[in-house]
Amino acid sequence: MKPQFAPTPPEGVNIVPFVSVDHMMKLVLAVGVERFMAELAECLREDFARWALFEKAPRYASHSREGVIELMPASDGTSFGFKYVNGHPKNTKEGLQTVTAFGILSDVYTGYPVLLTEMTFLTALRTAATSALAAKCLAPKPARTMAIIGNGAQAEFQALAFKEIVGVDRLRLFDIDPYATRKCLTNLRGKGFHIATCASPEEAVEGAEIVTTVTADKQYATILTDNMVGAGIHINAIGGDCPGKTELHKDILMRSDIYVEYEPQTRIEGEIQQLPHDHPVTELWKVIADEGPGRQSADQITLFDSVGFAIEDFSALRYVKRLLRTYPLYDDLDMLADPDEPRDLYGMLMRSAG
Repeated sequence: MKPQFAPTPPEGVNIVPFVSVDHMMKLVLAVGVERFMAELAECLREDFARWALFEKAPRYASHSREGVIELMPASDGTSFGFKYVNGHPKNTKEGLQTVTAFGILSDVYTGYPVLLTEMTFLTALRTAATSALAAKCLAPKPARTMAIIGNGAQAEFQALAFKEIVGVDRLRLFDIDPYATRKCLTNLRGKGFHIATCASPEEAVEGAEIVTTVTADKQYATILTDNMVGAGIHINAIGGDCPGKTELHKDILMRSDIYVEYEPQTRIEGEIQQLPHDHPVTELWKVIADEGPGRQSADQITLFDSVGFAIEDFSALRYVKRLLRTYPLYDDLDMLADPDEPRDLYGMLMRSAG
């Protein structure tokens, strides 16, 4: 069944396009999952290349025993975007998502929002696109085999992004929950992968040029130990994304060249929270903009210590806004008061009663 496209609203009215979960799913499928992430990765590359233009800050995080609620803002001086996102690992046991999100993109000149969208799906897509973009810069070439340790909600997106952007076509899967691995195997069947399911993390990393760790437990965990990591590997560590949550043994960090998104935030939340604050790291934008070194040798161990940064969400928001010109899958949201006389908000209220 073809999606029913909504009409494009005229310019200048105070109506905000709202992309619901249903519309986001239709949008992604209309574009194609792999193409969506490849084009999103190009938007990410463009924004990382103009990194200096952005107003940047670590995200605001409100931590509790159960999880974290975060606000992630960024602005390039023309547009302002932010994402609301939670991270609650215990939610899975209660039949709820570990991560949910929504986002807003606004016009800096007027301060008016120009897009409101779900970002639970969009965060999964931009996380995978960012991972694959980093691996394209840092992984050994050619890299065809990837181990995915942690086969939950993010695993399929990671696999498909790495296939489309990096060329990975062999997967080695492991999760402590066999159901998660079976789910991932079923969802990726017929997608062009040779897939091996593994009984341990040690088995999963055998023969892999890239290792992605994407676990959810909020604890200092050791998903990879030092003896599991051989020379020349690229590690895509995306599960350690808040204080007190890690996946890699410290000795792996000491042997690796470490790349991060935004150093002040990653020092608090990433794998490098285990290291002294003067331990050298390279921000990924420098590699993309040819201002910093990427992979230098075949034996080098590269580590992308990814925690997710607001500029990535900004890129995702502007990409969706651009797509809506071709695929107008949204609802018109009457979100902004529009009195005939801007100073007469009370009069607008009273006139509504008649």
